[in-house]
Amino acid sequence: MRPRFHPRLINGPFDDPGLFIPFLFENQAILFDLGDTQALATRDILKVSHAFVTHTHMDHFIGFDRILRLALGRAKNLHLFGPRHFFKNVEGKLAAYAWNLVKNYQYRLTLHLTEIHKGYLLTRVYACQDEFIPNDMAAKQPFKDVLVETPAFTISAAILDHGIPCLGLAIKEHFHININKDALASLELQTGPWLNDFKQALYADRDPTSAIEITTGSGRTKRFQLGELADQIAMITAGQKISYIADVAYNAANVEKIIALAKDSDHLFIEAAFLHAQQDLAAQKHHLTARQAGELAARCAARQFTIFHFSPRYIGQEDLLYREANEAYALNR
Repeated sequence: MRPRFHPRLINGPFDDPGLFIPFLFENQAILFDLGDTQALATRDILKVSHAFVTHTHMDHFIGFDRILRLALGRAKNLHLFGPRHFFKNVEGKLAAYAWNLVKNYQYRLTLHLTEIHKGYLLTRVYACQDEFIPNDMAAKQPFKDVLVETPAFTISAAILDHGIPCLGLAIKEHFHININKDALASLELQTGPWLNDFKQALYADRDPTSAIEITTGSGRTKRFQLGELADQIAMITAGQKISYIADVAYNAANVEKIIALAKDSDHLFIEAAFLHAQQDLAAQKHHLTARQAGELAARCAARQFTIFHFSPRYIGQEDLLYREANEAYALNR
């Protein structure tokens, strides 16, 4: 069974953080954090529809300029999310450039920025043709934990403490659709773009009696009822969940929020800046130790976890961080 989300850290564990999550067989991806993105190909960056910045320290935000540069001159809506003061931080970057020629672009980029506060969200639109100057007041809506809700998945966030507000993030597929290839062959059907449309119809809970037409391998067109075809070729399983925790202090409030957000993750990506022998330094810098990361992964009942964002003091000793995290995970499961 092939998962829909294929997350991968953009850089090595000592480099800028960022998680790239492409969607299987779709021209779409999301980003958790915008550190240095040079390791991502242009074609991957252009798949990104939503990017979530945990906080605007340079190593988590410097990649904004590259995604902006690649998206300019394209007909694209890019949704960006960040914590308190995110508008000011993005506007500061945009103000660093002159935009007097953008009205000549045939295709125009629009940025949809959402700033996340305790209990509410603020959203503003920054259009290329307006030189990225917002004209309207920010729209306000309630916020508990969900940032994005689609028929197929939900993206949630928790506001954590890193000395400043810092977002924890999770993406959860509502359910997963696996295709029985033997059943496809028995119906003389081949894989292709129609399968994505078929899955989207199931995610959207379309009327099961609605018609779907598919061209067979022999070139004939077959007509099915959606529900009837689903019964024959689709296997529905629990949805996949990916969580991401970067730059947080180890305290009771953060632990409670992290467990609530990342509970039952299929894959948890979690920072581990220091060995536990340096826990006082980790506390001073509002970071986790490898032992704390492993313990949290276990308490979240994560099926798999990956630590990242190591302090450069451990270059050549990263095996110590992995070992400490894995031992804590095994001990607390």
